[in-house]
Amino acid sequence: MTQLSAAQTPQRKPAEGNRALYGGKINRRITVRDITAAKERGEKWPMLTAYDAMTASVFDESGIPVMLVGDSAGNCHLGYETTVPVTLDEMTMLSAAVVRGTSRALIVGDLPFGSYQEGPVQALRSATRLVKEAGVGAVKLEGGERSHEQIRLLVESGIPVMAHIGLTPQSVNSMGYRVQGRGEEAAQQLLRDAKAVQDAGAFAVVLELVPAELAAEVTRTLHIPTVGIGAGPDTDAQVLVWTDMLGLTGGRMPKFVKQYADLRKVMGDAAKAYAEDVVGGTFPEDEHSVH
Repeated sequence: MTQLSAAQTPQRKPAEGNRALYGGKINRRITVRDITAAKERGEKWPMLTAYDAMTASVFDESGIPVMLVGDSAGNCHLGYETTVPVTLDEMTMLSAAVVRGTSRALIVGDLPFGSYQEGPVQALRSATRLVKEAGVGAVKLEGGERSHEQIRLLVESGIPVMAHIGLTPQSVNSMGYRVQGRGEEAAQQLLRDAKAVQDAGAFAVVLELVPAELAAEVTRTLHIPTVGIGAGPDTDAQVLVWTDMLGLTGGRMPKFVKQYADLRKVMGDAAKAYAEDVVGGTFPEDEHSVH
């Protein structure tokens, strides 16, 4: 696997001007064409997950250009242990809420486990629901070479596809949660997967839990944007699960997560303060009462 030294690696600066995905003046829905153009000019961009209208509206107002309605909602909001139980009905409902809560971001809806594995026709039926009923601008599905035909039919049918390789959480029962692409054979397979989804017409590809050097090589090799999560700093974009990023998720966090706030503590403290006011008879006061 070819590696570049720090001196050889191209240094990319934040995009300037009206075209920038983040910080620019695009006042319409961002499209996959905007994502492609960002890759061409070397612009990095952020993506966050979102699962409801209110949270999505905050991120939209903050300028987040792409939001993923991920099946990670299973872990974060629906109480499942993994993403596997999430249904297409649930993803359609959550995606529609996020679309309603936004006006600028490109919304990408996840195809959940069992909604596309049977083959291209099933994938098209499932993706069509997310596009027609929820209003998403693109869909995401997991798998490289094995999902090649599904991606191709969706793209040929007019549905933009974001691919997802490396660690694919829907395959947790067979691969577990571990770094993907270590070793020459595994690295070559990941490169084949990346090229396969690009050849099938995907407009971008998520690289999850992939060694940073390999992710950098994939990014240099492909002409479509790469979106990293636990894949180092050299991908074209980064994505985090919002409940991890804002410190709402409890327990131990993966190494690749940076927490920018501690909402779990903020919310817990606020709930305790409210409860103490109610128990102590100090809420509601006269100013909170109707006369």
